[in-house]
Amino acid sequence: MGILAHVDAGKTSLTERLLYDAGAVDHLGRVDSGDTSTDTLAQERRRGITIKTAVATFTINDLVVNLIDTPGHPDFIAEVERALRVLDGAILVVSAVEGVQPQTRVILRVLRRMKVPTLVFVNKTDRPGADPDHVAAQIPDAIPMWRDVREAIAEHDDDALAAFVGGQPIPDDVLPRLVANGLLLPVFRGSAVTGDGVSDLTNALATMLPAASGDPDADLDAVVFSIDHDRAAWVRVRQGTMQVRDRIGDERITAIDGADAIRAGGIGRIHGVRAARIGDVLGQGVRMPAVFPPPTLTATVEPVDPQRRSALAVALRALADQDPLIDVRLDKHTQQLSVSLYGQVQQEVLGDTLREDFGIDTLFGEATTPLREQIAGPAAAGAVIGEADNPWMATLELRIAPAAETSVRLAVPVENLPLYVYGSTETFRGAMESYVREAFAAGGPRGWEVVDAAVVVTRCGYASPISGARDFRHLTAELLGRAIAGAGTVLCEPEQRIVVEGPARAATALLSALPGLGAQITDCIVNEVSCTVTGLLPAARVTELERALPGLTHGEGTLDAEFAGWRTLPDG
Repeated sequence: MGILAHVDAGKTSLTERLLYDAGAVDHLGRVDSGDTSTDTLAQERRRGITIKTAVATFTINDLVVNLIDTPGHPDFIAEVERALRVLDGAILVVSAVEGVQPQTRVILRVLRRMKVPTLVFVNKTDRPGADPDHVAAQIPDAIPMWRDVREAIAEHDDDALAAFVGGQPIPDDVLPRLVANGLLLPVFRGSAVTGDGVSDLTNALATMLPAASGDPDADLDAVVFSIDHDRAAWVRVRQGTMQVRDRIGDERITAIDGADAIRAGGIGRIHGVRAARIGDVLGQGVRMPAVFPPPTLTATVEPVDPQRRSALAVALRALADQDPLIDVRLDKHTQQLSVSLYGQVQQEVLGDTLREDFGIDTLFGEATTPLREQIAGPAAAGAVIGEADNPWMATLELRIAPAAETSVRLAVPVENLPLYVYGSTETFRGAMESYVREAFAAGGPRGWEVVDAAVVVTRCGYASPISGARDFRHLTAELLGRAIAGAGTVLCEPEQRIVVEGPARAATALLSALPGLGAQITDCIVNEVSCTVTGLLPAARVTELERALPGLTHGEGTLDAEFAGWRTLPDG
């Protein structure tokens, strides 16, 4: 179960309350005191915000709950995405005072899109200005559980409607089924600090959210959702069982914290699989696509002491293993290091981490919008075991072509695949997809990450038992480099899909100003009270729009923006 929220909604305080009430901790920590159970990093306690996903476990009667506390600050949205990949259910925390905020709407859209069963907790009802009824009214398909909910349930289910019309009790299984299918969002209210209303939420966790499913005897399907400093990996086992000494690629699991195995539905921390990367699928599963936009800023970084340049590169790559979206790049021409960022707070945290954990003082350049490279056309490259230009014990031929998104497909006979290493065709395909994404992230000929390419494996071979996963990983990177160079690339910039809402009298000002920011307006709806303008806007101009919005909308405007893809620059 994940706990998600806009920053300062009280998410970590609720986490602490749930753990305390369940007896998992004997002290009720406070964010302002820096002694909460899940915010263990020094920077988290100093700043009073969650930076890195943390896992805690408690029980409700005989139900074991693995609780994942996620950051609320938008600069760390990548941590939220990793948690979403492993959830059976979620609690969305909303402040009863501030209400539904921009980050709340973003998270809610993704939860609905991914069909994660969700409960809502309207927090801080003990604060002046709290209005839980108004907050609940801002959330689509929400049912305030402090009111009569029979009619709302009956509107969504035939069995409930028949019971309602007939004056009979609504069957107990109806609401959990509607929640599990994402049709209704039960809303609870209370205060994490005082504990008011939390028991109602706890009871709902056990009765309204679906328990983990999965067959422990099936083939392994697990996903890596976090990497710690010591290279230990947090995994969620969706199917099968993961045990100490199991082989993962060329490596073996040497230990599992607190257990000998992790069974279907479980979460655990494994050691020994040092090649694992966040998002890797271990076993038979399929990698999930990204649900949040990539970082929209990039900044150069250099050590204060020029003699520490090599040490800085090593440190950044170690941090990129824990957060791949940092996307460390080395300019092939200037030898300048740069990183991708979501915002200023993330940059400050990165700088502090480099100083405190690695002893390197750094200077960051001005953040700019990152670009990406798309291949200009189809190309292919191949290498055979034993050829002079192939130092790896693997045979591969890869064909690439422009596509709507990055994908990998196998077009070779199964007997040509090194299944003694990977175990199954789908595991090999998943591994190849990881290798491809890793190679694309390293950058194309212009130094930017390569995006949106279809890769087809048209030839494959191996020399048993010598060939290993390392050979295929490195050869994939080399061949993609050749193929991309042969195809050529064009530069692209990120764009956001925007929805601007304001009073009706602001429509003219918005329609005049947005094109000047580079927006392509796709729709405008105006009624007697309000106006809604939708369109596409270069990501680099979103901040300008945010600054201009109060003046354009008489202080009444709101802006929702989400990643819409990449568009080719005019001089790309």
